[in-house]
Amino acid sequence: MKKHTDKLIDLHTHSTCSDGTLTPEELMFHAKENGLSAIALTDHDTIAGIEKARPIAEKLGLELVPGVELSTDYQNQEVHILGYYIDGNHPDFAAKLQEFIDGRHNRNIKMTKLLQQEGFDITLPALQKTYPGSVITRAHFARYLVEQGFVKDRNTVFSKYLGDGCRCYVPREKITPFEAIKLIQMGKGLSFFAHPVLCRMNHQRLHSFIQQLKDAGLNGLEAVYSMNTPGEEKNMLELAQEYELLVSGGSDFHGSNKPHIRLGTGRGNLRIPYEILEQIKSHYSTVSSGTKTRS
Repeated sequence: MKKHTDKLIDLHTHSTCSDGTLTPEELMFHAKENGLSAIALTDHDTIAGIEKARPIAEKLGLELVPGVELSTDYQNQEVHILGYYIDGNHPDFAAKLQEFIDGRHNRNIKMTKLLQQEGFDITLPALQKTYPGSVITRAHFARYLVEQGFVKDRNTVFSKYLGDGCRCYVPREKITPFEAIKLIQMGKGLSFFAHPVLCRMNHQRLHSFIQQLKDAGLNGLEAVYSMNTPGEEKNMLELAQEYELLVSGGSDFHGSNKPHIRLGTGRGNLRIPYEILEQIKSHYSTVSSGTKTRS
């Protein structure tokens, strides 16, 4: 990871198709402006932005990795699994993603009703009209409440109304991380454990979990991440090596929903060399050809 290169990448980004604030097209232009050579679009539980981003990326000479980030539950803890090189044409894969979208929709209806009971003038059609083409998430609820002047800031929305356990919060049905890995395999993609440091597992639990994930078919770890300290990054790289897993890296860019995270550079100290993607692509090529691999 210390090798210097002129080609930099970002393999964890979000657009307005989930909870980012740039459209897929705008995100591609932003990536080019920031000097990136490659970018993965990894919206939450949807690949709707990929086909919107693809022609712009091609026009700009930007390498686009079609991706997704799946929200899962492991022993009552939220765990995210990234998928890269997803083939969205697989009917079973597409149907399962639609189930996620439908589940979000039903949850949104319930949260809207709870917010209305709190006295807020908010409806789901109003949210959909304000954020067209988006899979509506809690981030959209928060943004709407702030933009309409109902609540002073996003932090207040989550701390008082929509954060886990708050009075307008509605839990969402999640699959397990092992099911997510199988789903990504169904979509002909590679699976990565997203930002493992954020899960705050102790040493023994993390090692046990990663072994279980690998046994289920996990391909890699997102070892290089915006919020990691240098020590945490070193530990994650060593974990990947220990379990013979690939390494990924990303900023988790959401635009103004996470204003402290910049595309490509995270909090300013992130640097993801193209060599990381080269290793992923090499592995993907081997898997696609049907050759037996390490993962």
